[in-house]
Amino acid sequence: MTTDHAGEVTILVPGKLNDHAATRLASLFRVARVNAAEPAVLDAATAASVRGVAAMTTIDAAFIDALPKLEIIANFGVGYDAVDARHAASRGVVVTNTPDVLTEEVADTTIGLLINTVRELPKAEAWLRQGRWVRDGGYRLTPASLRGRRAGIFGMGRIGKAIARRLEAFGLSIAYHNRRPADDVSYAYHPTLVSLAAAVDTLICVAPGGSGTSNAVNAEVLEALGPEGVFINIGRGSTVDEDALASALSRGVILAAGLDVFADEPNVPEALLALPNVSLLPHVGSASVHTRRAMADLCVDNLVSWFAGKGPLTPVPESLPLLSKR
Repeated sequence: MTTDHAGEVTILVPGKLNDHAATRLASLFRVARVNAAEPAVLDAATAASVRGVAAMTTIDAAFIDALPKLEIIANFGVGYDAVDARHAASRGVVVTNTPDVLTEEVADTTIGLLINTVRELPKAEAWLRQGRWVRDGGYRLTPASLRGRRAGIFGMGRIGKAIARRLEAFGLSIAYHNRRPADDVSYAYHPTLVSLAAAVDTLICVAPGGSGTSNAVNAEVLEALGPEGVFINIGRGSTVDEDALASALSRGVILAAGLDVFADEPNVPEALLALPNVSLLPHVGSASVHTRRAMADLCVDNLVSWFAGKGPLTPVPESLPLLSKR
């Protein structure tokens, strides 16, 4: 941590960054840009000068190690599984993310995706636009409805709680699964994801990525959800076994799914694209001008605060032990 003038600090931007964040950074710091977060693209002078990174891409251990003076990585996004935060902490490097500012937007998107999935609204609009309302009559009655549904949330964090509040307003019961019970909610807690899926008919995944949640939503979970089950994923694509999901949807193991995230974005499995009972979005959970601007400001403000000697605004959990020693 330092009180140097910010304009003398070099911030590295690997790959793409939100335009508003990039503009603010350029007005506050000395900015270096490279096409990718790979050690091979760094020249020696740049690598030796970088003290901060602003990124919305993968930052692995090798890239961190290639920057000897690195102090802080400001991740654009609340999910930071693309950043090796543990290795960063071992190197004395703080990692920040952008929580809270996108919570309500993502929760709104979740409800919209859920309604699209159960009431087939995009298909109904396509029916109208194709002239089929005139030619063939009204769109079919949808097999599913929100009425009487029981929701289960996998990941009762900030966004999970915001989704739960909205679902309560729709009259749905709420249950959840986390690694441990949340102290500030009264919803029914399930110690396993299979137990949660068996108790509900609408499973919403808001869990973060990483090794601890990889393919957590698997064939067993989908079987437990059952033939009236609806699965919604707004968290990370890596949390779902996409082959098992496509199979469950095609065989009627579950009724329908709505997905905003995928394991290999922007590539969506053909098996999912071909299914009629899945609603697909291109990772737009927080994608409004308003919310992305707020995320950009928080990303930059973390760097500003750090280099003003005030510490990070929103450090990730892996960085907290490091900060406690300072």
